[in-house]
Amino acid sequence: MNLTEQVLQVLDHALSLQGRATAFTRATPLLGALPELDSMAVLAVITGLENHFAITFSDDELNGAVFASVGSLCDLVEQALAQQNS
Repeated sequence: MNLTEQVLQVLDHALSLQGRATAFTRATPLLGALPELDSMAVLAVITGLENHFAITFSDDELNGAVFASVGSLCDLVEQALAQQNS
């Protein structure tokens, strides 16, 4: 399972999308496009990603742009993993 698929799995679970996230691509918009993605759900997604990938995000890494699309969220995870492994 690649990184994007893993991020989609976390999104699907955190937002209770019941499998809908499997149809998402890196270009799929998130914030403002998914009614399920409200402020509480953002916290659930962050926590889910941190737990799934065993990473932590700093406050300055997290902003609205990160949640613009699946791709931007994947980029955030990729950067955190790279920092952890360096």
